[in-house]
Amino acid sequence: MFDSIQMVTLVSVLLIMVFSGVHIAVSLGITSMLGIYLMTDQVDTVLSFASNTAYEALRDYIFAVIPLFMLMGEFLAKSGAATDLFALINRLLKRIPGRLGVATVLANAVFAFITGVSIAAAAAFSRIAYPEMRRHGYERKFSLGCIAGSACLGMLIPPSVLMIVWGVITEMSIGSLFIAGIVPGFLVVGLFIAYILWVAIRHPERVGEGMVLPTSQQAARDANDLIAEKDMKTILRSTLGLLFLIVLVLGGIWLGFFTPTEGAGVGATLALILAIMRGMKLPEMMSAILSVGRTSAPLLLLLVAAQLYSRVLAMTGVTGATKEFFLSSGLSPYVILALMVLVWFILGCIIDSISIILLTVPVFAPLAMALGFDPLAFAIIGIIAIETGLLTPPFGILVFTVKAAVTDEKDLTPGEIFRGSVPFWIVLLIAVVLIVIFPQIASWLPNVGNEFAR
Repeated sequence: MFDSIQMVTLVSVLLIMVFSGVHIAVSLGITSMLGIYLMTDQVDTVLSFASNTAYEALRDYIFAVIPLFMLMGEFLAKSGAATDLFALINRLLKRIPGRLGVATVLANAVFAFITGVSIAAAAAFSRIAYPEMRRHGYERKFSLGCIAGSACLGMLIPPSVLMIVWGVITEMSIGSLFIAGIVPGFLVVGLFIAYILWVAIRHPERVGEGMVLPTSQQAARDANDLIAEKDMKTILRSTLGLLFLIVLVLGGIWLGFFTPTEGAGVGATLALILAIMRGMKLPEMMSAILSVGRTSAPLLLLLVAAQLYSRVLAMTGVTGATKEFFLSSGLSPYVILALMVLVWFILGCIIDSISIILLTVPVFAPLAMALGFDPLAFAIIGIIAIETGLLTPPFGILVFTVKAAVTDEKDLTPGEIFRGSVPFWIVLLIAVVLIVIFPQIASWLPNVGNEFAR
């Protein structure tokens, strides 16, 4: 067991390396091996422990979930599914105020079921939804805020990469985490839509209502609507295929027909078939596979380093010492939870979401369980709280993704997008509070699935 000085040294070394810009996987690996060395004073033991952990981690087939779900999303994204999805929802909502904003949120929600990555959604809908919003006279800040804010759904609605990482780190059921994210995901969607409708009714000029558009802009809008009408049958077939795939994969996982890895394999195969039916060629297919490889390989390395880090924390007593400190502090469980959420908010301004999970969850999750919080509800609370970092300066990766994707606005600044995203950040905070008060929002559906499986 470590003494307190060694514990502080270990945590300090990790934080210094992370905030100095050292890659998170390297930081975790070096810190973990330092911890083992301080415990054993044997280099051979350090190397043996690290190699055994890496071997055990990589041979676990659950790691295949990440690239397979990414591959499913990549095939469908490159097939134009996101464009068809937005066009269909936009047409169905024709009489709703602020319909393009609502369509963006709903399309992001459905798209989240196939991607699991928010950045892909932010880039896609910046190119699909933003031009339409501007053509209809939407305020620029509001339009960009809708896109950046609703892209957060990709990390909450399954198959979320953050859920997979959380499940691997805590050894929770990834299938249960997926199902736990569905109702909270719909809650956030509903809150986003409520905000957009409020803006459309209270400030109709922000969504182009009552504005006299230039003749050229009006003609472009009408032409676009006519094109959407002509292609509606094709778009409907494409979207129905997409929805069938989502229901099959997630329904199969929920009802126990497949494990998450098997479901991901089925989803990737069917997504490839749908993409080929829509005209995907071999070069596009290879591009999708290479793109997934470049994204998932570093992520798998991160997970290996994180498992090593989690084991070292448990062995050195850092996790236990932290838990005992808070349990004996006299603070109420909700105050401790609020402190954890505050840490996630602060870290979200500095580092990316996956790194935050890798750094904090090995310590926070056992503490939350000791405090009596439902593990599924706590996981969803954590994921939503960490997601807020996607919209907060200076890191705000979704804001910069939208900025990079909108190439025709030369005077656009990240600050304008950050300001447009503030209401969506507040909505995520409201969702966190609601799940803290009513943890059944996250735990009810997995419990129903468990009862059904029995």
